[in-house]
Amino acid sequence: MNSLKAPLIAAMVGVSALGLTMAPASPAGAQQAAEPIPVDVWSLRSVVNAVQVSPDGKHVLVHKLESKEGEYLMEIYSTDDMTKPLRRLNADPMEIIQARWVSDNYIFGTAWDVVRKRVTRPEEDIRSYKAFAYSLESNKFAELPGNFGLVNTLPNEPDTILIGSGNAIPDPTGVDPFAAFRPRAYYRFNLERGSRQLVIKGNEKHPTIQFDNDGNPRISTRINPTSNVLEVYHRMPGESSWGDPIPALAMDFDDQANLYRVLSGIHGVQGFSEDNPAMGYVIENRNGEDKAALWEFNFETSEWGEKIVQAEEGDIMGIITHTVPGNEKLVGAMYPGARYEVAWLDEEHAALHAAFLQQIPYAHQVSITSRSRDGNTMIVRNVGPRDPGSFWLVKDGRMAKLGSRNPLLNPEQLPDVEYIRYTARDGLEIPAYIVKPKGEGPFPLVVQHNGGPHVNNVVLFDDWSMMLANAGYMVLRPQNRISTGWGQKHFDAGYGEHGLAMQDDKDDGVKYLIDQGLVDPDRVAFFGWSYGGYAALVAAAREDNLYQCTIAGAAVADAEKQYKGRRDPNAPKALDEWSQRRGMIGINPINEVDKVNIPVLMIHPDDDRRVMYYHYEDYKKAFEKAGKEGQFVTIEGADHFSNTHMFTHKQQVNTKILDYLKNDCGPGGL
Repeated sequence: MNSLKAPLIAAMVGVSALGLTMAPASPAGAQQAAEPIPVDVWSLRSVVNAVQVSPDGKHVLVHKLESKEGEYLMEIYSTDDMTKPLRRLNADPMEIIQARWVSDNYIFGTAWDVVRKRVTRPEEDIRSYKAFAYSLESNKFAELPGNFGLVNTLPNEPDTILIGSGNAIPDPTGVDPFAAFRPRAYYRFNLERGSRQLVIKGNEKHPTIQFDNDGNPRISTRINPTSNVLEVYHRMPGESSWGDPIPALAMDFDDQANLYRVLSGIHGVQGFSEDNPAMGYVIENRNGEDKAALWEFNFETSEWGEKIVQAEEGDIMGIITHTVPGNEKLVGAMYPGARYEVAWLDEEHAALHAAFLQQIPYAHQVSITSRSRDGNTMIVRNVGPRDPGSFWLVKDGRMAKLGSRNPLLNPEQLPDVEYIRYTARDGLEIPAYIVKPKGEGPFPLVVQHNGGPHVNNVVLFDDWSMMLANAGYMVLRPQNRISTGWGQKHFDAGYGEHGLAMQDDKDDGVKYLIDQGLVDPDRVAFFGWSYGGYAALVAAAREDNLYQCTIAGAAVADAEKQYKGRRDPNAPKALDEWSQRRGMIGINPINEVDKVNIPVLMIHPDDDRRVMYYHYEDYKKAFEKAGKEGQFVTIEGADHFSNTHMFTHKQQVNTKILDYLKNDCGPGGL
């Protein structure tokens, strides 16, 4: 398998279905001037959203679109003949939003449907959800009404899976630190009968559970309501009750020093040894080390074992287990850098990865997303600056491309992304990514700010960044101080610095690029979504402003009102104080409208459940009262998250952003 052969199959899924022509690839190494890519291309939802091979290696599932404004459906192919599907399935009037093989015969997935006209309270979804199981053999669906997510495929029980309530669509931002501690119920779902049986129901003491591949409850985690200490409980396979909390894994949620662990989403138990059920893997900062490492941990003795791996530049952010279904062997650990790098612990997977990097054009972030039990058939996904996301079938040592997230993009027309580190004014080193347009600088620059603000934001392929670079703008994507994945020092440096030092870091990145001769100092704009929208509004009111205009998408415009509307009076002290410092203490954009000194474009979805629409309405009213220059656009029927944005939503937003930058961003446009 180390030396992969030429493609075996000439199958291209999803291009002709759109009624569009795939952009021709240029010869390797060819240099071209950037040609404008139509807005409609940037506005597509993922054409091929996911591809997966069945555990027996006989069938491939493709989750794809039929048309630009259509809905997702499933196609099932035989791996012996990828020229035509055996099945084409939809869930009308609902839309299938995710699906995967859970046995040789069954697919488990989720469908949604819009059932409410508007959002009336935070986190209220306008959609309803149904889980489903589909049998390839009988060609029938079994419905499971409710918001259920797959917990474990239970590979040793082909007709049964483990499901959990309330997480079909996980929060992609990690903004809600309590999401992991809300009680959930867990069920064995019989795929043949379409029935479920309760395994364990979460309660105040044991709200959420981690299971092993045999469906044994192994780890329970909760916040003690009396002490506000995170408690971790363990039990061995076959045991029916939890023991005492493990002191070595406890964490005080009232201690500000632990916010990094609380909010990172990476710390804690990651998995279990395939050889010894008493041993597991834990990500933690120990012995005063800045970067989180992966450690062995003995649950029976509550003792730390060996440090397995640690990275120099970033935290270990997760583990990779063996890609053959049911095999729990630890094979690698991920950490951030120019991409999500992998410290390989297994020679076979390291060799496979190296072979894919050689064979796949424009290989960047390569991963095996599914694999057959015999290991001979797999689906490999690549994503990176020159590849929006491609899927490859590997079968018996040969590989073929099956489809792309956006097959209309010509890789040679896409920009390069460079990973850099620059020094902020207080000496903190800031990891960042610059997206370079074709041609010679100095370029106009757009600072693109991510949401969160503490989420890790390694840049692989981002439609907005690529669209802006294709239009001739360099894009700067700094990693916020307070973003996780870069060590505790980097995170702690952002405490209470929302709109302050975190904002300075963006300005310092602009000045760094100007000093490098890459950026025209008179042609700089700011753009952000969610917390990035907050930062865009803060940028509009900065003194000695570096920016010619700012674009605020789904912006937290009134951080104080946001905090008061969501405050949990029982929240641990450190979490409550952290929330207050996200705007109630410090910069609150709605109180800064009189200081705005550059043009502002504000865009907001009217069904936004995370940053509710009142932010837009209240800021617009205050802005107009202050007599400032700005434009305000509502995206009707859209929610906060990009996966809820249809083609028409994306088209509206992208068209407005490009038009605004070209024509209305400062004197004469950017």
